Amino acid sequence: MQIFIASSNLGKIREIKAILKDSSLELFSVLDIEALERLKITIPLDFDVLENGATFEENALLKAKAYAELTGLATIADDSGLEVEALGGFPSVNSNRWFKGSPTERNLALLDLLRDKASRRARFYGVVCFFDPQTNLAKFFKGEIQGELAKELKGDKIEGFGYDPIFIPDGFDKTFSELGTEFKNSISHRRQALFKLSQYVLQDKHLAHFE
Repeated sequence: MQIFIASSNLGKIREIKAILKDSSLELFSVLDIEALERLKITIPLDFDVLENGATFEENALLKAKAYAELTGLATIADDSGLEVEALGGFPSVNSNRWFKGSPTERNLALLDLLRDKASRRARFYGVVCFFDPQTNLAKFFKGEIQGELAKELKGDKIEGFGYDPIFIPDGFDKTFSELGTEFKNSISHRRQALFKLSQYVLQDKHLAHFE
């Protein structure tokens, strides 16, 4: 079963492929140049999707539909973010857009906003959208993980991306970056959503035409 990953984010693509590696799904992304050439699929270098939705669901659907229409393949798109309790859920859907700068600078800016806050509670929340261009069917799968934010960046940036250097999941005293990618992929919000998606795609009979 061939499925396209609607993302150009290297870290996200790696996570999705790692989480779904034991499934029977054949996953493609913009990084699989040889495979795309074989499938006669061309992704323009400047192709981008305007993520102007008000919710994670809306943004995931925007990305899934855009890439599905371009490739003709069933497509999955993830939209996720960090929601900080003391900041009223901010930055949420704007997690990657509220601050112009590097991921490290963005993490430091967020920690600065929490400097005088008593609570450091936060959660990673995400939605994966599966879109079938043959039927225009869209299905959504959600996941979340609760935790707290560290007071400084911790861990190797190679072992994570985004807010991984400052997010400490409940039950642990280390950030996702310190715990490592393999461990993160076993408990993360993305793992939860993708597991639900894989169960749906592999078991639902109306998707048999993809096999």
